[in-house]
Amino acid sequence: MVYRPFCVDRGVSNRGYSGPLQRAVTDFGADESFGGAAAKMREHYRLDIPLGAVRRHTLGHGKKIAALSDKPMSGPAQQLVTQMDGSMIPVMEPGSGSDARKGKQLYWREARLCLARGADRQQACYGATLGSSEVAGWLWQQVAQMAGWTPKSRIHGVGDGAPWIVEKFTDYFGGQGSYLIDFWHVSEYLSAAGEQIARPGKAVAWRHRQQGRLLENKLSQVLRSLRDHCEPEEAEEFPVRAAWTYLSERANHLDYAGATKKALPIGSGEVEGAHRHVIQERLKLSGCWWKEINASSMLNLRTARANNLWAQYWTQN
Repeated sequence: MVYRPFCVDRGVSNRGYSGPLQRAVTDFGADESFGGAAAKMREHYRLDIPLGAVRRHTLGHGKKIAALSDKPMSGPAQQLVTQMDGSMIPVMEPGSGSDARKGKQLYWREARLCLARGADRQQACYGATLGSSEVAGWLWQQVAQMAGWTPKSRIHGVGDGAPWIVEKFTDYFGGQGSYLIDFWHVSEYLSAAGEQIARPGKAVAWRHRQQGRLLENKLSQVLRSLRDHCEPEEAEEFPVRAAWTYLSERANHLDYAGATKKALPIGSGEVEGAHRHVIQERLKLSGCWWKEINASSMLNLRTARANNLWAQYWTQN
C-alpha cells in the first residue's frame, strides 16, 4: 500500500479534482456556458479541464447545494415586500432510441421566481422552481420566512394579475396583507385602449389621465371612461373591452394610493430584474437547451449565489 501524505491532506486522488479546483470550475460553470467555463480555466489558471468534467462538477454541486437557508437571513420584518413572476426557459427531452439526439423534443418551460425582503432592506431573498404552482406557493412561503416573515408582519405583494399568483398569495399571505397589480402592467392595457378611444395624437394624454386617476384610487372614473367604448362581443380585436374586464375583475388589488402613502412599490420591476441576473443570464444562453433535471441544478446554483449562500456551501464541503 502506497501512502501519499499530500494527497490525503489535500483530498485529491489520481485524476481527481480537489475541492478548490471544483469550486473554481463550478464558479465559472454557474455563469458561463460549459465551454466558456473551460476557456476561463485555461485563461486564469492555465489548466485544461475537459468540458465534460466542467459539466459534471457544476451540475453535481448544483444538485447538492442548498438554495435556501433554513434560518432567517435577517431579523423579523414589520413590513415585508414580496413578488412572484414566471420566466420561460428552453428545455429539451431526449429521444428514446440509441441516438438520443434523434427524436428529441424542444419546448419552453416556466421557471417561477419569487423574492421577499423587509421594506426597509435592500437585500432580497430569492427562490426559483420549475415545479407546479403548488410547489411555487410553498417555496414563496419559505423565502418569506428567510426574509423575516412573522405572524405579526404586514405583507405587501406586487406583480402581474396572473390568477395563479394572486391565488397563492391569498393562500399563504392573504390574512396579513394585500396584493397589488403591477401598475405598469395595468398601464399596458390602458395604452392599448387609448389608441382606440382617444382622438389621433391624444392617446398618450388619455392614458396619463387614466393613470392619474388610478393613482388616486378613482377606479370608477377609469371604468366609466372605458365602458362606453367597449367593442361588441363579436369583434375580433377588443382592447377597450379587455382593459375594462381586466380592471373590473381586479378591483380589490388596485390600491395604489395606499401603497404610495406607505412608500411601498407599485411595480414589479424588482422581480423582473431578478429574472435576468438569477435565471436568464445563464439558462437562456443562445443555442442552449436544458434537460429539466440539469436546469433545476443550475437554478439551485444561481439562487444560492443570489442568497449569499455560496461561500457557506464551499466552507462546509
